Amino acid sequence: MRLELPLESRGDIREKGLAFDFLADSEGTRTSKVMTGHDDGLITIALAEADDVERERRRNAMREPYRTLLGHFRHEVGHYYWDRLVRDGGMLDACRKVFGDDREDYDQAVRNHYDNGAPPNWQEQFVSSYATTHPWEDFAETWAHYLHIVDTLEMAAAFNLRASPQLATNIAANVDLSPYAAADVQQLTNTWIPLTFALNSLNRTMGREDLYPFIISPPVIEKLGFVHSVIHEAEQPPRS
Repeated sequence: MRLELPLESRGDIREKGLAFDFLADSEGTRTSKVMTGHDDGLITIALAEADDVERERRRNAMREPYRTLLGHFRHEVGHYYWDRLVRDGGMLDACRKVFGDDREDYDQAVRNHYDNGAPPNWQEQFVSSYATTHPWEDFAETWAHYLHIVDTLEMAAAFNLRASPQLATNIAANVDLSPYAAADVQQLTNTWIPLTFALNSLNRTMGREDLYPFIISPPVIEKLGFVHSVIHEAEQPPRS
Protein backbone atom coordinates (compact mmCIF):
# COMPACT_ATOMS: atom_id res chain seq x y z
CA MET A 1 0.00 0.00 0.00
CA ARG A 2 2.83 2.41 0.81
CA LEU A 3 4.36 1.71 -2.59
CA GLU A 4 0.92 2.31 -4.17
CA LEU A 5 1.05 -0.93 -6.12
CA PRO A 6 -2.09 -2.32 -7.77
CA LEU A 7 -3.75 -4.30 -5.00
CA GLU A 8 -7.02 -6.14 -5.46
CA SER A 9 -8.36 -9.25 -3.80
CA ARG A 10 -10.12 -12.03 -5.69
CA GLY A 11 -13.35 -10.53 -4.46
CA ASP A 12 -12.47 -7.39 -6.46
CA ILE A 13 -10.97 -8.94 -9.60
CA ARG A 14 -11.38 -12.69 -9.73
CA GLU A 15 -8.99 -13.37 -12.59
CA LYS A 16 -6.22 -11.05 -11.31
CA GLY A 17 -6.85 -10.72 -7.60
CA LEU A 18 -4.48 -11.74 -4.85
CA ALA A 19 -5.38 -14.44 -2.31
CA PHE A 20 -3.60 -16.52 0.32
CA ASP A 21 -4.03 -20.12 1.44
CA PHE A 22 -2.46 -21.08 4.77
CA LEU A 23 -2.32 -24.88 4.69
CA ALA A 24 -1.12 -27.57 7.07
CA ASP A 25 0.38 -30.88 5.98
CA SER A 26 -2.11 -33.74 5.76
CA GLU A 27 -1.25 -37.07 7.33
CA GLY A 28 -1.59 -40.31 5.39
CA THR A 29 -2.17 -38.93 1.90
CA ARG A 30 -0.04 -38.98 -1.23
CA THR A 31 0.05 -35.19 -1.23
CA SER A 32 0.77 -34.77 2.46
CA LYS A 33 3.43 -32.05 2.17
CA VAL A 34 2.27 -28.51 1.48
CA MET A 35 4.69 -26.46 -0.60
CA THR A 36 4.87 -22.69 -0.40
CA GLY A 37 4.29 -21.21 -3.84
CA HIS A 38 2.32 -18.99 -6.22
CA ASP A 39 -0.25 -19.95 -8.85
CA ASP A 40 -1.97 -17.19 -10.83
CA GLY A 41 -2.55 -14.89 -7.87
CA LEU A 42 -3.09 -17.61 -5.26
CA ILE A 43 -0.22 -17.77 -2.78
CA THR A 44 0.08 -20.88 -0.64
CA ILE A 45 1.97 -20.66 2.65
CA ALA A 46 2.98 -23.91 4.35
CA LEU A 47 2.09 -23.62 8.03
CA ALA A 48 4.84 -26.09 8.89
CA GLU A 49 7.40 -23.33 8.35
CA ALA A 50 5.92 -21.34 11.22
CA ASP A 51 7.58 -23.97 13.42
CA ASP A 52 11.16 -22.92 14.20
CA VAL A 53 12.55 -26.46 14.15
CA GLU A 54 10.93 -27.38 10.83
CA ARG A 55 11.94 -24.12 9.21
CA GLU A 56 15.55 -24.66 10.34
CA ARG A 57 15.49 -28.19 8.94
CA ARG A 58 14.26 -26.97 5.56
CA ARG A 59 16.70 -24.08 5.63
CA ASN A 60 19.63 -26.50 5.95
CA ALA A 61 18.22 -29.09 3.54
CA MET A 62 17.63 -26.51 0.82
CA ARG A 63 20.82 -24.54 1.50
CA GLU A 64 18.85 -21.33 2.07
CA PRO A 65 20.35 -19.72 5.21
CA TYR A 66 18.01 -16.73 5.13
CA ARG A 67 14.74 -18.66 4.87
CA THR A 68 11.96 -16.84 6.78
CA LEU A 69 8.18 -16.62 6.64
CA LEU A 70 8.38 -12.92 5.84
CA GLY A 71 10.80 -13.73 3.03
CA HIS A 72 8.29 -16.25 1.66
CA PHE A 73 5.54 -13.64 1.60
CA ARG A 74 7.70 -11.11 -0.22
CA HIS A 75 9.11 -13.67 -2.66
CA GLU A 76 5.71 -15.10 -3.65
CA VAL A 77 4.20 -11.63 -3.98
CA GLY A 78 7.09 -10.93 -6.36
CA HIS A 79 5.81 -13.72 -8.61
CA TYR A 80 2.34 -12.18 -8.49
CA TYR A 81 3.61 -8.74 -9.51
CA TRP A 82 5.79 -10.25 -12.24
CA ASP A 83 2.51 -11.45 -13.78
CA ARG A 84 0.74 -8.14 -13.22
CA LEU A 85 3.43 -5.57 -13.95
CA VAL A 86 6.00 -7.31 -16.16
CA ARG A 87 4.12 -9.90 -18.24
CA ASP A 88 0.84 -7.99 -18.45
CA GLY A 89 2.46 -4.55 -18.20
CA GLY A 90 4.45 -4.62 -21.41
CA MET A 91 7.85 -4.96 -19.70
CA LEU A 92 8.80 -8.51 -20.72
CA ASP A 93 11.54 -7.55 -23.17
CA ALA A 94 13.13 -5.11 -20.73
CA CYS A 95 12.95 -7.69 -17.95
CA ARG A 96 14.58 -10.39 -20.08
CA LYS A 97 17.53 -8.10 -20.80
CA VAL A 98 18.21 -7.89 -17.06
CA PHE A 99 17.10 -11.27 -15.67
CA GLY A 100 17.34 -13.59 -18.66
CA ASP A 101 14.77 -15.44 -20.75
CA ASP A 102 11.83 -16.66 -18.65
CA ARG A 103 10.85 -19.06 -21.45
CA GLU A 104 13.54 -21.44 -20.22
CA ASP A 105 12.03 -24.77 -19.07
CA TYR A 106 11.12 -24.06 -15.44
CA ASP A 107 10.69 -27.62 -14.17
CA GLN A 108 14.02 -28.68 -15.62
CA ALA A 109 15.70 -25.60 -14.14
CA VAL A 110 14.36 -26.43 -10.67
CA ARG A 111 15.53 -30.04 -10.93
CA ASN A 112 18.95 -28.88 -12.04
CA HIS A 113 19.20 -26.47 -9.11
CA TYR A 114 18.38 -29.04 -6.46
CA ASP A 115 20.53 -31.72 -8.12
CA ASN A 116 23.60 -29.57 -8.73
CA GLY A 117 23.25 -26.45 -6.59
CA ALA A 118 24.15 -22.91 -7.59
CA PRO A 119 27.21 -22.04 -9.69
CA PRO A 120 30.32 -21.39 -7.56
CA ASN A 121 30.47 -17.72 -8.54
CA TRP A 122 26.74 -17.00 -8.10
CA GLN A 123 27.32 -14.03 -5.78
CA GLU A 124 28.79 -12.06 -8.67
CA GLN A 125 25.43 -11.97 -10.46
CA PHE A 126 22.64 -12.98 -8.06
CA VAL A 127 21.28 -11.85 -4.71
CA SER A 128 20.86 -15.43 -3.45
CA SER A 129 21.73 -18.96 -4.54
CA TYR A 130 18.06 -19.72 -5.18
CA ALA A 131 17.88 -16.78 -7.58
CA THR A 132 20.15 -18.74 -9.93
CA THR A 133 17.41 -21.33 -10.49
CA HIS A 134 15.42 -19.54 -13.22
CA PRO A 135 14.71 -15.93 -14.31
CA TRP A 136 11.32 -16.09 -12.54
CA GLU A 137 13.03 -16.98 -9.27
CA ASP A 138 15.72 -14.37 -9.83
CA PHE A 139 13.05 -11.69 -10.21
CA ALA A 140 11.08 -12.88 -7.16
CA GLU A 141 14.20 -13.08 -4.98
CA THR A 142 15.27 -9.59 -6.09
CA TRP A 143 11.75 -8.26 -5.49
CA ALA A 144 11.74 -9.72 -1.96
CA HIS A 145 15.16 -8.23 -1.34
CA TYR A 146 13.99 -4.83 -2.49
CA LEU A 147 11.15 -4.98 0.03
CA HIS A 148 13.62 -6.04 2.74
CA ILE A 149 15.70 -2.96 1.98
CA VAL A 150 12.78 -0.53 1.88
CA ASP A 151 11.19 -1.83 5.08
CA THR A 152 14.47 -1.89 7.03
CA LEU A 153 15.45 1.60 5.90
CA GLU A 154 12.03 2.88 6.94
CA MET A 155 12.52 1.40 10.42
CA ALA A 156 16.07 2.73 10.67
CA ALA A 157 14.81 6.21 9.77
CA ALA A 158 12.09 5.93 12.43
CA PHE A 159 14.85 5.35 15.00
CA ASN A 160 16.98 8.14 13.50
CA LEU A 161 19.89 5.75 13.10
CA ARG A 162 23.32 6.98 12.05
CA ALA A 163 26.34 4.86 11.15
CA SER A 164 29.71 6.58 10.85
CA PRO A 165 32.42 4.02 11.71
CA GLN A 166 35.89 5.20 12.63
CA LEU A 167 37.51 2.98 10.03
CA ALA A 168 39.68 3.42 6.98
CA THR A 169 36.80 2.26 4.80
CA ASN A 170 35.25 5.76 4.97
CA ILE A 171 31.62 4.63 4.84
CA ALA A 172 28.70 6.33 6.53
CA ALA A 173 24.94 6.02 6.61
CA ASN A 174 22.57 8.77 7.68
CA VAL A 175 19.14 7.23 7.35
CA ASP A 176 17.13 10.36 6.71
CA LEU A 177 15.37 9.50 3.46
CA SER A 178 11.96 8.06 2.80
CA PRO A 179 12.71 4.80 0.98
CA TYR A 180 9.28 4.97 -0.66
CA ALA A 181 10.17 8.25 -2.37
CA ALA A 182 13.72 7.41 -3.49
CA ALA A 183 14.39 8.72 -6.99
CA ASP A 184 16.48 5.67 -7.93
CA VAL A 185 17.88 2.53 -6.38
CA GLN A 186 21.31 4.11 -5.90
CA GLN A 187 19.84 6.36 -3.19
CA LEU A 188 18.75 3.24 -1.35
CA THR A 189 21.95 1.22 -1.74
CA ASN A 190 24.18 4.18 -0.81
CA THR A 191 22.55 4.07 2.62
CA TRP A 192 21.87 0.35 2.77
CA ILE A 193 25.43 -0.92 2.34
CA PRO A 194 27.04 1.02 5.23
CA LEU A 195 24.01 0.41 7.46
CA THR A 196 24.24 -3.36 6.99
CA PHE A 197 27.99 -3.21 7.53
CA ALA A 198 27.29 -1.70 10.95
CA LEU A 199 24.52 -4.20 11.76
CA ASN A 200 26.74 -7.15 10.82
CA SER A 201 29.54 -5.78 12.98
CA LEU A 202 27.20 -5.51 15.96
CA ASN A 203 26.06 -9.12 15.50
CA ARG A 204 29.64 -10.34 15.38
CA THR A 205 30.40 -8.74 18.75
CA MET A 206 27.72 -11.03 20.19
CA GLY A 207 29.12 -14.11 18.47
CA ARG A 208 26.18 -14.25 16.08
CA GLU A 209 26.08 -14.77 12.33
CA ASP A 210 25.76 -11.72 10.11
CA LEU A 211 22.31 -10.18 10.19
CA TYR A 212 22.70 -9.48 6.48
CA PRO A 213 24.67 -12.30 4.80
CA PHE A 214 24.45 -10.97 1.26
CA ILE A 215 26.72 -9.29 -1.27
CA ILE A 216 25.24 -6.47 -3.35
CA SER A 217 27.28 -6.66 -6.54
CA PRO A 218 26.83 -4.19 -9.45
CA PRO A 219 24.67 -6.69 -11.44
CA VAL A 220 22.44 -7.15 -8.38
CA ILE A 221 22.11 -3.39 -8.02
CA GLU A 222 21.05 -3.25 -11.68
CA LYS A 223 18.38 -5.87 -10.98
CA LEU A 224 17.20 -4.00 -7.88
CA GLY A 225 17.04 -0.89 -10.07
CA PHE A 226 14.77 -2.70 -12.50
CA VAL A 227 12.44 -3.73 -9.66
CA HIS A 228 12.48 -0.12 -8.44
CA SER A 229 11.44 1.10 -11.89
CA VAL A 230 8.71 -1.55 -12.19
CA ILE A 231 7.25 -0.52 -8.85
CA HIS A 232 7.38 3.21 -9.44
CA GLU A 233 6.13 3.07 -13.01
CA ALA A 234 3.19 0.81 -12.19
CA GLU A 235 -0.13 2.15 -13.41
CA GLN A 236 -2.20 3.05 -10.39
CA PRO A 237 -5.85 2.05 -10.09
CA PRO A 238 -8.37 4.90 -9.67
CA ARG A 239 -8.72 6.00 -6.06
CA SER A 240 -12.28 6.01 -4.75
